Amino acid sequence: MERKVKDANLRRRLRRAKGIRKTISGTAERPRLSVFRSSKHIYAQLIDDVTGTTVASASSQAKAVREGGGDEDKKVDTAEKVGQALAEAAKAKGVESVVFDRNGWPFHGRVAALAKGAREGGLKF
Repeated sequence: MERKVKDANLRRRLRRAKGIRKTISGTAERPRLSVFRSSKHIYAQLIDDVTGTTVASASSQAKAVREGGGDEDKKVDTAEKVGQALAEAAKAKGVESVVFDRNGWPFHGRVAALAKGAREGGLKF
C-alpha cells in the first residue's frame, strides 16, 4: 500500500528510491550501503536484505564522528567522516565490498562525500 505524501519533492525522491531498490539488493557477503540525509545530519547503514538485518551503521550524531572536528566542520566534511567510520565498522564485521544505495538522493555533495570516505576507508563498490 502506497503511503500518501503531500510534499512533491519527497514524493519524487521516494519514487526514485523505489526504482533503485528494484535493481539492487544486499547480501551477507555484499550488503547494501543505504544513505539517508536530513537537513542537519547524515546516516549510513550496511543492510543484509536477505535476513533483513543491519550489519553496521554510522551517523553524524555518533560520538566518534563528532569528536573529530565538532560543529565547525562543514556538512560535506562530516559526511566524509561518517563514510570512514562506516568503513571501519564494516571492516570489524568482515565486510569488504558493498552495493551503494543513494536512496533517491542525487550523487553529489554530502552523498558523494560519504561514498568517498567509505572508499578511502577500504570499502569496495
